[in-house]
Amino acid sequence: MLREYVPVLMIFAVSLGVAVLMVVGSHIFSNYRPTPVKAQPYESGIPPIGDTRDRFAVKYYVVAMLFLLFDVEVVVLFTWSVVFRQLGLYGFLAILIFLMLLVVGLVYEWKKGALDWD
Repeated sequence: MLREYVPVLMIFAVSLGVAVLMVVGSHIFSNYRPTPVKAQPYESGIPPIGDTRDRFAVKYYVVAMLFLLFDVEVVVLFTWSVVFRQLGLYGFLAILIFLMLLVVGLVYEWKKGALDWD
């Protein structure tokens, strides 16, 4: 039974070896010479103003979570649309409930001002 896993283990070992070889090779053959200019943070060609470790507003994270939520919604709707005919009425009602919950959440966040960037 273990003989079936030998090719998988060989592929894993070869890929691990190649990865280690690339990292070690790039470290050995690189000509990286750090300078103070290279060590500075780069922000779109503009010299940095203030501390680079300033905290972001909480609204930034809320918008990021909303973006992820609606990305997941797109993935669910895409997969649902692929198997729509096989699911029948049950699948249609399930996706309607899912969309209704998302719309209620979006309206709630809209009313709370989570989408305002002011």
